[in-house]
Amino acid sequence: MKKFQLIIVAMFCLGSIRAQTYIQNVTIVDVIHKKMLPAQTVIISNGIITAVKPDKKVKISQNSQVINGQGKYLIPGMTDSHVHFFQSGGLYTRPDALNLKKHVPYQQEIDWGHHNMENFLQYYLRSGITSVIDPGATYNFLKLRDSLKKKENLPSVYMSGPLITTYEPEAFKNLDKDEPFKLTLTAEDARKYVQEQLPYKPDFIKIWYIVTRNNPQKLKEEAKKLEPVIKATIEEAHRNNLKVAVHATERFTAETAVLNGADYLVHDIEDEIVSDDFVKLLKTKKIILCPTLTVSDNYYDTYGQKKHYNTYELENSNPKSIGSISDLKHLENTSDSTWIKKYKTRFNSSQINAYVSKVDSIRKGNLKKLADGGVTIAAGTDAGNIGTQHASSFLEELKAMKESGMDNWQILQSATINPAKILGKESMYGSIETGKAADLVLLNANPIENLDHLTLIDTVIKNGQPLDPKKILKITPEVLVQQQVNAYNAKNIDAFLEPYADDIEIYTFPNTLVSKGKEGMRKTYEKLFKNVPDLHCEIKQRIINLNSVIDKESVSGMRPGQKVEATAIYEIKDHKISKVYFLY
Repeated sequence: MKKFQLIIVAMFCLGSIRAQTYIQNVTIVDVIHKKMLPAQTVIISNGIITAVKPDKKVKISQNSQVINGQGKYLIPGMTDSHVHFFQSGGLYTRPDALNLKKHVPYQQEIDWGHHNMENFLQYYLRSGITSVIDPGATYNFLKLRDSLKKKENLPSVYMSGPLITTYEPEAFKNLDKDEPFKLTLTAEDARKYVQEQLPYKPDFIKIWYIVTRNNPQKLKEEAKKLEPVIKATIEEAHRNNLKVAVHATERFTAETAVLNGADYLVHDIEDEIVSDDFVKLLKTKKIILCPTLTVSDNYYDTYGQKKHYNTYELENSNPKSIGSISDLKHLENTSDSTWIKKYKTRFNSSQINAYVSKVDSIRKGNLKKLADGGVTIAAGTDAGNIGTQHASSFLEELKAMKESGMDNWQILQSATINPAKILGKESMYGSIETGKAADLVLLNANPIENLDHLTLIDTVIKNGQPLDPKKILKITPEVLVQQQVNAYNAKNIDAFLEPYADDIEIYTFPNTLVSKGKEGMRKTYEKLFKNVPDLHCEIKQRIINLNSVIDKESVSGMRPGQKVEATAIYEIKDHKISKVYFLY
């Protein structure tokens, strides 16, 4: 008996046994049956949902943790089914698309991505996203995935290794274990590269089925020529009990991949409206499709310097990555000015706008047809690509799915239970049922009434542990300062003022008080943002010293052809900017 007691004590010390948690008197959003279940209590033990019962039938055990769910809505934790951690979402992350390596060396970008993967995951969790699927990583990121698994207060990460690809951009060659692509042009190489990934324990295999021909007939010829590579990759993956995701944006390449055994299509079809037979094929083969409706437009909007982030995105993205998107404005004054200006002109042209509109229409029409035809749809952003920010881009993607004609129940299914089916884990998570992982989100309003309510998060529960979303992410002095710089460049007054204390004091150095209080600041900057449409602040140098941040700033747009050079000293107190000193 004494030995048994010692074992129990040891288990408690190791965290193997936890006190039960009760989410009491809550409305459960049942994504399986598409209905609301009011006045329910969910019981959680050791990270697992052990019971879901009407509130009146539950007797709460002593020493339990109780979360009051009255007036609130409980949804399963959401999943972004398509992200890439080897990409930051910033301006410098894809040198094959936008070569700015002279300004930020690509190795520096790679190293920054490794260092900030945990930070990105915290942004996901704070947004109610408790799992992410990365179809296309590197061997170094697979190792990082393994090390981060030890932290229970991060989203679950499911990841493939490098993309087995029929085309490899020059910018990504010879990067060793940081290489995200494996150029594969023969069936023999396909089998070899699947085998090469196995020691890293990928969760699945990804194919980048790229054809470079625009002519439909030539496209089919090239796609058929590459078919043995697709077939061999899928066969070898399935032989090793791994599912296969395929990037194929043309109807013909997607169909070829599906007929050869693909499990997951990571983009919508964008070259033609699909036929009823194609819809039937995907449904019969139980294919899951992730539409990624917004990622391409984010490239075009960035190139055209017209990407406008809203307040939610500015406050819920890594500030360095989202802030870099406006860098093209000051890079226009460098040796790259000629082509940057050409890009801006081109991607604001009527021809590009017409092309973008046409492709968007095809994607959305296909999504509506596929969803109505019974094909399983999983929401995903392709986050990490230029302009598509980790975590904060998810809501924009869901709203684009809404614009395609999907209803809110279909969309919520695509964000919860459907992604779990990608890797055959629907019995483990994705809905609120006994025996499933307690990865949950407690909302303050009904998400079926309005998708924006998905941002009104009271509590995030990961592995059974309730987390205050405001405390998941450490907000450093540098984060606060960079957030207000980003909002300044976006001319977004609400996001700009958010990092400041209500009694903010602004001085001309050393001690001349210019302004006090946030409301006075609002009036000043609202007028500035309205009257100076080309306003842009470039940070030339930054020094961080405990709770102070010193920025050397160069502001353009105030006067034609001139810049205002200044040094700003920001003092942070109680997690807000409390004082600012300007030196001109």
